Amino acid sequence: MAKIIDGKAFAARVREQVAAHVARLKEENGLVPGLAVVLVGEDPASQVYVGAKGKQTVEVGMNSYEHKLSADTDEATLLSLIDKLNNDPAVHGILVQLPLPGHLDSDLVINSINPAKDVDGFHISNVGLLGTGQKAMVPCTPLGCLMMLRDHHGSLSGMNAVVVGRSNIVGKPMAQLLLGDSCTVTIAHSRTKDLTAVCRGADILVAAVGRPEMITGDMVKPGATVIDVGINRIERDGKTKLVGDVDFASASAVAGAITPVPGGVGPMTIACLLANTLTAACRANGLAEPKGLTA
Repeated sequence: MAKIIDGKAFAARVREQVAAHVARLKEENGLVPGLAVVLVGEDPASQVYVGAKGKQTVEVGMNSYEHKLSADTDEATLLSLIDKLNNDPAVHGILVQLPLPGHLDSDLVINSINPAKDVDGFHISNVGLLGTGQKAMVPCTPLGCLMMLRDHHGSLSGMNAVVVGRSNIVGKPMAQLLLGDSCTVTIAHSRTKDLTAVCRGADILVAAVGRPEMITGDMVKPGATVIDVGINRIERDGKTKLVGDVDFASASAVAGAITPVPGGVGPMTIACLLANTLTAACRANGLAEPKGLTA
C-alpha cells in the first residue's frame, strides 16, 4: 500500500514557515507583506476561495486587501484598479480570481499585472522566465507539487517524470519545474498514443488532465510517486463525491507514494500563494528570499 502524502499537514508546515519569516521581516525590517485579491462577480466557488485566501493571509501575519467588484464591471474600471495596485508599495502580490465574467479578456487583465507582483505566475513574462530557467513567480499549484516531491524524495535528479495534462496553469509549468530539478520529462495528454505505456515508465506521475479517475492502477509503475492535481465532483451512489484524476483505490495498491483527493495538492495551493507573496515582498525590498519556499 502506498504512503499517503498528506497535503493538509504539509501545507500547515509551509504556512508556519511563512509566518515565521513574516514575523522576522516585521521585526528586522519593519516590512509587512501585502496580498491584494480582486474578485469580479458572484461566483460561489470563487467567493469561498477568496474568503479562505484572506483568512490564511491574515493568519500568517500579512496584510490582506480584498477588492470585490460587480459582475458587470467594465474592463477600464478593472484595469484602473490593477494599475493602482501595481503602484501601491504596500501591495506585494496581486491576484485576480479566475474565471472572470465572459465580457472581460482574462489574458489582457492578467498581463496588466506587474510581473513582480503576479503571485499566480500567469503573466506572460513569468511564463517566459520559468521556461528559460530564470527567476520567476511560479504558479502556486505546480510549486506545491514540487515542494511535496522534494520533501518525499530529496533530490529528483535523473528521475523519469510524466505529466498528464498540458494546461498553462498546471501541466506546462509543472514540466518546466521538473526539468529545472533535472528530471527527464514527458508531457502526455488525452491524445498520447499508448498512454498506459507512457505512464508506466514514470518514477513520478503527475495527473492534471481534468478527467475523473482517468489514471488507473495498471498505468502506474510499481513504487512510483503519484501526484493527483485533479478535483472533480461526481455523482456516486446518489451522492456528490470529490475525486481526483487518479483512481485512488487501484493506484494506491501499486504506487510507492500518492496524494489523496481531497487533502493532497489542494491545500498546498493557498500555502504557496502566501509563500509567493512573501517571496515577492523580499525581492521588492532586496532582501534574502525565504529558503525552501521557492522553486
